[in-house]
Amino acid sequence: MKITTKGQVTIPQHLRRKLGLFPGTEVRFEEADGCAVIRPAMTRRELIEQRIRSVTGIAGPGPSTDEIMRLTRGED
Repeated sequence: MKITTKGQVTIPQHLRRKLGLFPGTEVRFEEADGCAVIRPAMTRRELIEQRIRSVTGIAGPGPSTDEIMRLTRGED
């Protein structure tokens, strides 16, 4: 694997999946014992919570339970 002239590298897909590095994931670089280390900027739990917050409420309030029961029973 080579670093581009812009300092970019491609993280192999199996590592991205294993580490939860998805498009848009913020990362940080660290140096440890002479090695470059890449880590998610957030913990896995924080990342999951952020994703849940980002989709919460998207579907809207929807019908009530009573309305759904009337529809499924064919009641008008």
